[in-house]
Amino acid sequence: MQDALGEVQSVLVLGGGSDIGRSLCVRLARSRCRTVVLAGRPEDDMEPVAEAARAAGATTVETVLWDSTDVASHQRVIDDVFDRFGDIDLVYVPAGILGSQEAFDADPAFAARCVQINFGGLVSASLVVADRLKRQGHGTIVLMSSVAGLRGRKDNYVYGSTKAGLDAFGQGLGDAMQGTGVRVMVVRPGFVRTKMTEGMDAAPFSTTPDQVAEAIVAGLAKGQEVVWAPAILQYPFFVFRLLPRFAWRIVADRAAG
Repeated sequence: MQDALGEVQSVLVLGGGSDIGRSLCVRLARSRCRTVVLAGRPEDDMEPVAEAARAAGATTVETVLWDSTDVASHQRVIDDVFDRFGDIDLVYVPAGILGSQEAFDADPAFAARCVQINFGGLVSASLVVADRLKRQGHGTIVLMSSVAGLRGRKDNYVYGSTKAGLDAFGQGLGDAMQGTGVRVMVVRPGFVRTKMTEGMDAAPFSTTPDQVAEAIVAGLAKGQEVVWAPAILQYPFFVFRLLPRFAWRIVADRAAG
């Protein structure tokens, strides 16, 4: 349970190998967070994240197996975490894959798997988490959307559509949780320099995992429902969403190079 100062004392990360998740766990552990639970697949390389959390001050750090696509196991895995570790103050949900539009075009099954990992599985897990948080009477879910989901582009519309769906889901879930003590934050980062984007050309206003984590922590303190990372992105995207389709195509084509 959050302490008298409102500081997070326990966090569950669904997608435990995440670079942003690592930065967030370190920041929380340097404050007052002492319990860190990392959930992910065996190939997610969660141990470096666990080691970083321990070094930052977390005293209880564990990894558990969880797969976004194995929706039949979500209830069991998440119930086990809550039953073993007690109240969970924050559930951070960064799980997902990127993939190129060219790869999705060449392999529609891969496109469908991206949708399942990035959206369908996270809907399932988040609903299970929301129920557990509601029963304990408090807690926050942080969902990772993206500016890629704010308007479709021909060069990433499969990935972007998963983020658009998750963004809308997060907003609706937040509304549904009103009055329960549970909050939902939707994070909209731009291009983040991580292992997943290594080798890609950075977009304007690109950011780092540390900077995104800082924005999340600041948003938690302010009770924000939507966090942009960096904050300046909200201004061009306000304009982009108002552009006629033909004008948006021109902007998107130029951005794609």
